[in-house]
This record gives sequence, C-alpha cells and structure tokens, in this order.
Amino acid sequence: MTRMLKAFVATLVALLPAATAGAGTLDDVRTRGAVACGVSPGVPGFSLPDSQGRWSGLDVDICRAVAAALFNDPGKVVFSSLNPKDRFVALSSRQIDILARQTTWTLSRETTIGLDFAAINYYDGQGLMVRRTLGVRSARELGGATICVQAGSTSELNLADYFRSNGMRYEPVAFNSGDEAIKALEAGRCDVFTTDASALHAYRLKLAEPAAFVVLPEIISKEPLGPAVRKGDQQWSDLVKWVHFAMVTAEELGITSDNVEDMLKSANPEIRRFLGVDGNLGEGLGVGKDWAYRIVKLVGNYAEAYERNLGSRSLLAIPRGQNNLWSRGGLQYAPPMR
Repeated sequence: MTRMLKAFVATLVALLPAATAGAGTLDDVRTRGAVACGVSPGVPGFSLPDSQGRWSGLDVDICRAVAAALFNDPGKVVFSSLNPKDRFVALSSRQIDILARQTTWTLSRETTIGLDFAAINYYDGQGLMVRRTLGVRSARELGGATICVQAGSTSELNLADYFRSNGMRYEPVAFNSGDEAIKALEAGRCDVFTTDASALHAYRLKLAEPAAFVVLPEIISKEPLGPAVRKGDQQWSDLVKWVHFAMVTAEELGITSDNVEDMLKSANPEIRRFLGVDGNLGEGLGVGKDWAYRIVKLVGNYAEAYERNLGSRSLLAIPRGQNNLWSRGGLQYAPPMR
C-alpha cells in the first residue's frame, strides 16, 4: 500500500465510528426532505449541470429515482460535486447519503474504507486518449509517455499495473479532477489522458477540436461503476440497490414512462406486483407500495435513462454493449421482484 493510500485510509478509518454509529439514513433523509447525492463535477452522460444548475446524467438519475420512490418527486435531491480525493470522506462523514460518482466497486473500498456498493449501473473499463498527430495506434506504443490521470482514482493503480506488466516506463501527472487533466492534455502538458472509457468520450466533447484526439482501442481494466452508501445501514443500502433493480426490471417488463399508466391495468401478475397493484413490495424497503411505479413514471426505466444520457438520444451515442439487458447479450440483470 502506498504512503498516500495509507494516509487516505487512516483518515477514513478515523471517521468510520461517527459515520456508522446510529445508522438510520432513511430517517435522516425523510426528516431533511431530500436526498444528498455526491456526483462528479461535470462529466457529460453521468453528471452535468446546465447553465441554470439543473443536473442530468445516468448517476444523477439513480439519485432522482431514489427521491421519486421516497417523495414522489425526483427533484428532491441536493447535489454536491466532488473530486476523487474528497468523495469517500464526504460519504463517511455523512455530508452525502449516496455517492453516485462513476465510482469503481473494488474489494478494498468495500472492506477497508467502509463503503457498501448497492449496484452496478454502468459496466466500464479504463481507456487511453491521445492526440491524433502523435500517430499512436495502440497502448503498447506508449513507452516513455507522459500520462495525465486523476489522483485518488483506480485509474492511477491500473495504469501502474498495465505499464509494469508490459515492461514499459511512463511519467504520471496527477490532477484533482478530470477537467484539469483534459485541459492539460489539450495544452500539451501530457501525451495521454487515461480514465474510464465512457468518461473519455464525454471529456472529448469538451475539447475545442474533439476530432484532433482519439481513444485507443485497448481497455486495460474492469470498471464496474455504481452508487455507494455507508456500510452498516442495511435498510438504506437495500433501498438504493432495489431502486436500480426496479429500473432494470421495468425495462425487462416493457414498462416505460409513457405506458406505465396503461400497465396498471395489465393482467400480468408480475407487472401488477411490480407496480404495486397487487401486494406491497415496498413495505420491506420502507417506502409505499407504488414506489416502482413512481420511479418509472417520473424518471423512466434503465433503457430510458441510458439512451437519453449516454445512448442514441445523447451527443455521446455510446452503444449499450455490456450494459444491455442479460437477455440481449449484456450484463444488466435484476433479481426477481416478488
């Protein structure tokens, strides 16, 4: 463990007793009347504020969906933009209720710093982007390169592993945010910028000349991204987890924000159970029986959230790929809701 990581873990461990004592996030959120959600400062497709401060993105939508399930109002969310180094402290110290910030699920994050990953809302992998004029076609040609990377991210560790395993040298230049790193790449301070492949496509849109840069074909890591909550609060973790699964299940059942009202009349027992027409699946989660109906009506199913933020209805136009449903060759899979 590096000296920097040891110091970081020590800070978090010091906060854990206060963070886990008297866990009751659901009660706190109800009292406050809003979900406190930690997101990236501005990554198109995942979390990005417009000129009036209204946030949108796939990570934003998971927090909006939790608010819809709780309050029947997806607008009851307070967003905090966090850099990689501050995000875990913000969650552990109860500044936020959900960390939905393109955060990779890893063993050490779940066992050492007190996170509980509720779900995987995006399956990703780390990529590398270079200036086209560099003439590089493969990551194997990057020996001796200067590489911009976000400090405090798994990207730093993956980068070191990749170059070490391939017997190559490189010079890392760490920044507190992706915006700082992409500006450094554009200014010529580094040869390469590395982060999650989806984020590379998003940051590329921010460049003055996007066509002057290319994302290399290699994916050098697994990056299962998803919302995280504090360990030790099972009720809150269950709610966030099943909110994501509800969006996936709605897609599986063909329920959308446009047809959900008609679906209330369906004779299909699974649809009736899901929408709260029969039974009360929300009781064990601490929400009303129509919680899943609220999510679909006010935020949409997983496909709707994906397409408007990352897919065909967005500027990114990233194919679903491994984020498709399991029944369509992807990895998105929800346990039975019964």
